[in-house]
Amino acid sequence: MSQDFLLERPLFGGAITSTFPQRLQDVGDIRKVPDHQEVFVDPARDESLMFELLDFKHEVADSESANWFLQDLATEQDAEGCALLEQSGVIEAPGLPFGNIPAVFTTAVGQMAISKGRQGREAQNILRVYLANLRLRQVGTDVLVIAYEPTVINPLSESASTVGAGLAVPAAQCGLMPVSEVFKLAVSSFKVNDWSLFGDAAS
Repeated sequence: MSQDFLLERPLFGGAITSTFPQRLQDVGDIRKVPDHQEVFVDPARDESLMFELLDFKHEVADSESANWFLQDLATEQDAEGCALLEQSGVIEAPGLPFGNIPAVFTTAVGQMAISKGRQGREAQNILRVYLANLRLRQVGTDVLVIAYEPTVINPLSESASTVGAGLAVPAAQCGLMPVSEVFKLAVSSFKVNDWSLFGDAAS
């Protein structure tokens, strides 16, 4: 049984809500995060959850979108050894109605080596990355929900001082909700409360 206390959290000023464990702390006040992102971190485990709003990528097919964004993320973070472990088909999101155009999403799970901040490749951690792409075509927006789960902590990484180097201890062994379940809950509970967040496209 997980000891995690779950909370419905306001995102982007409350225009969006999603439910996930309280132990994931909002880092927006601690470090500069772009307006189109919301980032939550468990510093004791170096696990994180991010929500990002992007302009809709019309050139990317729905069926390939989660994998496309996963590969793009790996490039953006200068990751090494990006491997796709699994991906879903296209799923309709019944909880996101707007007009008569259905919202859909796809998910992908990958593994990659990423260094934190400005640390170099010699300090890369191996992470499992869970990514969902919610395609809000009706308001011209691609929403990304991304969860990061360290599996191996490099002794040279700044994470090693708080999490410890070597194989990461699975969350379930600590009585906590596994990142895979945190991710699924965050995606399934994702709800838009105020469509005006998306500007003129929602009017």
